[in-house]
Amino acid sequence: MKIIGITGGVGAGKTMLLHYIETHYLCRVIYADLAAKKLQEKGAACYEALVELLGGSVLCDDGSIDKGKMAQKIFHDDRLIKAVNAIVHPAVKQFILAEIAKERHAPCVDYFFVEGALLIEEHYDEICDELWYVYADGHARRKRITDTRGYTAEKADAIMKSQLSDEEFRSHCQVVIDNSGTPEEAYRQINMQLGGMGHGLC
Repeated sequence: MKIIGITGGVGAGKTMLLHYIETHYLCRVIYADLAAKKLQEKGAACYEALVELLGGSVLCDDGSIDKGKMAQKIFHDDRLIKAVNAIVHPAVKQFILAEIAKERHAPCVDYFFVEGALLIEEHYDEICDELWYVYADGHARRKRITDTRGYTAEKADAIMKSQLSDEEFRSHCQVVIDNSGTPEEAYRQINMQLGGMGHGLC
Protein backbone atom coordinates (compact mmCIF):
# COMPACT_ATOMS: atom_id res chain seq x y z
CA MET A 1 0.00 0.00 0.00
CA LYS A 2 1.40 3.34 -1.06
CA ILE A 3 0.63 6.44 1.01
CA ILE A 4 0.24 9.61 -1.05
CA GLY A 5 -0.40 13.12 0.23
CA ILE A 6 -2.42 15.41 -2.03
CA THR A 7 -1.96 19.14 -1.50
CA GLY A 8 -2.25 22.42 -3.36
CA GLY A 9 -3.83 25.83 -3.14
CA VAL A 10 -7.52 26.64 -2.89
CA GLY A 11 -9.29 26.26 -6.22
CA ALA A 12 -6.70 23.86 -7.63
CA GLY A 13 -9.33 21.12 -7.99
CA LYS A 14 -8.00 18.56 -5.51
CA THR A 15 -11.45 17.21 -4.59
CA MET A 16 -12.44 16.67 -8.23
CA LEU A 17 -9.27 14.73 -8.96
CA LEU A 18 -9.63 12.62 -5.84
CA HIS A 19 -13.19 11.76 -6.84
CA TYR A 20 -11.76 10.44 -10.10
CA ILE A 21 -9.10 8.46 -8.24
CA GLU A 22 -11.68 6.97 -5.84
CA THR A 23 -13.81 5.92 -8.81
CA HIS A 24 -11.02 4.31 -10.82
CA TYR A 25 -8.54 2.92 -8.29
CA LEU A 26 -8.63 0.62 -5.28
CA CYS A 27 -7.84 3.19 -2.63
CA ARG A 28 -8.81 4.92 0.59
CA VAL A 29 -9.04 8.71 0.79
CA ILE A 30 -9.04 10.81 3.96
CA TYR A 31 -9.72 14.54 3.81
CA ALA A 32 -7.87 16.29 6.64
CA ASP A 33 -10.53 19.02 6.97
CA LEU A 34 -13.33 16.48 7.35
CA ALA A 35 -11.27 14.52 9.87
CA ALA A 36 -10.73 17.73 11.86
CA LYS A 37 -14.47 18.42 11.95
CA LYS A 38 -15.17 14.87 13.08
CA LEU A 39 -12.61 15.13 15.88
CA GLN A 40 -14.28 18.31 17.17
CA GLU A 41 -17.66 16.63 17.66
CA LYS A 42 -18.98 16.15 21.17
CA GLY A 43 -17.14 13.26 22.81
CA ALA A 44 -14.40 13.14 20.17
CA ALA A 45 -10.67 13.65 20.74
CA CYS A 46 -10.52 17.45 20.46
CA TYR A 47 -13.84 18.40 22.03
CA GLU A 48 -12.94 18.84 25.70
CA ALA A 49 -9.67 20.67 25.04
CA LEU A 50 -11.36 23.09 22.66
CA VAL A 51 -14.20 23.83 25.08
CA GLU A 52 -11.71 24.39 27.90
CA LEU A 53 -9.74 26.76 25.66
CA LEU A 54 -12.64 28.69 24.12
CA GLY A 55 -15.31 28.49 26.82
CA GLY A 56 -19.00 27.68 26.76
CA SER A 57 -19.85 30.63 24.52
CA VAL A 58 -18.93 28.55 21.45
CA LEU A 59 -21.42 25.77 22.27
CA CYS A 60 -24.83 25.05 20.78
CA ASP A 61 -27.79 24.21 23.03
CA ASP A 62 -27.04 20.50 22.65
CA GLY A 63 -23.45 20.98 23.82
CA SER A 64 -21.83 20.59 20.42
CA ILE A 65 -19.33 23.15 19.18
CA ASP A 66 -20.87 25.80 16.93
CA LYS A 67 -18.30 26.21 14.14
CA GLY A 68 -19.56 29.70 13.35
CA LYS A 69 -19.21 30.89 16.94
CA MET A 70 -15.80 29.25 17.18
CA ALA A 71 -14.61 30.95 13.99
CA GLN A 72 -15.89 34.30 15.23
CA LYS A 73 -14.14 33.91 18.59
CA ILE A 74 -10.72 33.12 17.14
CA PHE A 75 -10.97 35.52 14.18
CA HIS A 76 -8.02 37.96 14.20
CA ASP A 77 -6.68 36.40 17.44
CA ASP A 78 -3.38 34.78 16.48
CA ARG A 79 -2.88 33.37 19.97
CA LEU A 80 -6.18 31.52 19.91
CA ILE A 81 -5.70 30.35 16.33
CA LYS A 82 -2.32 28.85 17.24
CA ALA A 83 -3.79 27.24 20.36
CA VAL A 84 -6.67 25.69 18.40
CA ASN A 85 -4.27 24.43 15.73
CA ALA A 86 -2.05 22.93 18.43
CA ILE A 87 -5.03 20.88 19.60
CA VAL A 88 -6.54 19.93 16.25
CA HIS A 89 -3.59 19.31 13.92
CA PRO A 90 -1.78 16.67 16.04
CA ALA A 91 -5.09 14.89 16.66
CA VAL A 92 -5.83 14.78 12.94
CA LYS A 93 -2.39 13.31 12.24
CA GLN A 94 -2.85 10.67 14.95
CA PHE A 95 -6.27 9.80 13.52
CA ILE A 96 -4.78 9.42 10.04
CA LEU A 97 -1.90 7.30 11.33
CA ALA A 98 -4.40 5.01 13.08
CA GLU A 99 -6.40 4.64 9.86
CA ILE A 100 -3.24 3.84 7.91
CA ALA A 101 -2.37 1.17 10.50
CA LYS A 102 -5.84 -0.38 10.07
CA GLU A 103 -5.39 -0.59 6.30
CA ARG A 104 -1.95 -2.13 6.69
CA HIS A 105 -3.32 -4.71 9.12
CA ALA A 106 -6.04 -5.82 6.71
CA PRO A 107 -4.71 -4.69 3.32
CA CYS A 108 -7.61 -4.06 1.00
CA VAL A 109 -6.34 -1.09 -0.99
CA ASP A 110 -3.41 -0.28 -3.23
CA TYR A 111 -3.25 3.40 -2.31
CA PHE A 112 -4.00 5.51 0.75
CA PHE A 113 -4.51 9.19 -0.08
CA VAL A 114 -4.42 12.04 2.45
CA GLU A 115 -5.77 15.38 1.20
CA GLY A 116 -5.04 18.65 2.93
CA ALA A 117 -3.93 22.21 2.27
CA LEU A 118 -1.35 22.14 5.08
CA LEU A 119 0.41 18.83 4.47
CA ILE A 120 3.75 20.55 3.93
CA GLU A 121 3.46 22.83 6.96
CA GLU A 122 2.38 19.91 9.16
CA HIS A 123 5.23 17.65 7.93
CA TYR A 124 3.13 14.93 6.32
CA ASP A 125 6.20 14.04 4.29
CA GLU A 126 7.16 12.08 7.40
CA ILE A 127 4.21 9.69 7.01
CA CYS A 128 3.60 9.75 3.24
CA ASP A 129 5.63 7.88 0.65
CA GLU A 130 5.31 10.90 -1.61
CA LEU A 131 3.51 14.23 -1.83
CA TRP A 132 1.57 15.32 -4.91
CA TYR A 133 1.03 18.99 -5.72
CA VAL A 134 -2.15 19.72 -7.63
CA TYR A 135 -1.29 22.86 -9.58
CA ALA A 136 -3.60 25.21 -11.43
CA ASP A 137 -2.76 28.64 -12.77
CA GLY A 138 -4.10 31.72 -11.04
CA HIS A 139 -6.82 32.37 -13.62
CA ALA A 140 -8.24 28.84 -13.35
CA ARG A 141 -8.16 28.89 -9.54
CA ARG A 142 -9.80 32.31 -9.31
CA LYS A 143 -12.58 31.27 -11.68
CA ARG A 144 -13.27 28.07 -9.72
CA ILE A 145 -13.37 29.91 -6.40
CA THR A 146 -15.69 32.67 -7.63
CA ASP A 147 -17.94 30.24 -9.52
CA THR A 148 -18.33 27.57 -6.83
CA ARG A 149 -18.09 29.61 -3.61
CA GLY A 150 -19.55 32.91 -4.72
CA TYR A 151 -16.48 34.85 -3.55
CA THR A 152 -15.44 38.12 -5.12
CA ALA A 153 -12.24 38.16 -7.17
CA GLU A 154 -10.64 40.26 -4.40
CA LYS A 155 -11.49 37.72 -1.70
CA ALA A 156 -10.28 34.87 -3.92
CA ASP A 157 -6.97 36.66 -4.47
CA ALA A 158 -6.57 37.31 -0.73
CA ILE A 159 -7.07 33.62 0.08
CA MET A 160 -4.67 32.54 -2.65
CA LYS A 161 -1.96 34.94 -1.45
CA SER A 162 -2.25 33.63 2.12
CA GLN A 163 -1.19 30.13 1.04
CA LEU A 164 2.18 28.72 0.05
CA SER A 165 3.64 29.90 -3.22
CA ASP A 166 3.89 27.72 -6.31
CA GLU A 167 7.64 27.48 -5.77
CA GLU A 168 7.20 26.30 -2.19
CA PHE A 169 4.70 23.61 -3.18
CA ARG A 170 6.96 22.38 -5.98
CA SER A 171 10.06 22.27 -3.77
CA HIS A 172 8.38 19.91 -1.27
CA CYS A 173 6.38 17.64 -3.59
CA GLN A 174 7.65 14.77 -5.68
CA VAL A 175 4.81 14.84 -8.23
CA VAL A 176 3.03 17.78 -9.89
CA ILE A 177 -0.41 17.31 -11.48
CA ASP A 178 -1.27 20.28 -13.71
CA ASN A 179 -5.00 20.86 -13.42
CA SER A 180 -5.13 24.15 -15.33
CA GLY A 181 -6.78 22.61 -18.38
CA THR A 182 -9.53 20.05 -18.90
CA PRO A 183 -10.26 17.32 -16.34
CA GLU A 184 -9.28 14.70 -18.93
CA GLU A 185 -5.80 16.20 -19.19
CA ALA A 186 -5.35 15.92 -15.43
CA TYR A 187 -6.77 12.38 -15.39
CA ARG A 188 -4.15 11.29 -17.93
CA GLN A 189 -1.39 12.61 -15.66
CA ILE A 190 -2.85 10.69 -12.73
CA ASN A 191 -3.04 7.47 -14.76
CA MET A 192 0.60 7.87 -15.73
CA GLN A 193 1.60 8.20 -12.08
CA LEU A 194 -0.51 5.26 -10.88
CA GLY A 195 0.28 2.97 -13.77
CA GLY A 196 -3.09 2.96 -15.50
CA MET A 197 -6.59 2.45 -14.26
CA GLY A 198 -7.40 -0.54 -12.13
CA HIS A 199 -10.18 -1.85 -9.94
CA GLY A 200 -9.95 -4.66 -7.43
CA LEU A 201 -11.76 -6.33 -4.59
CA CYS A 202 -10.50 -7.02 -1.11
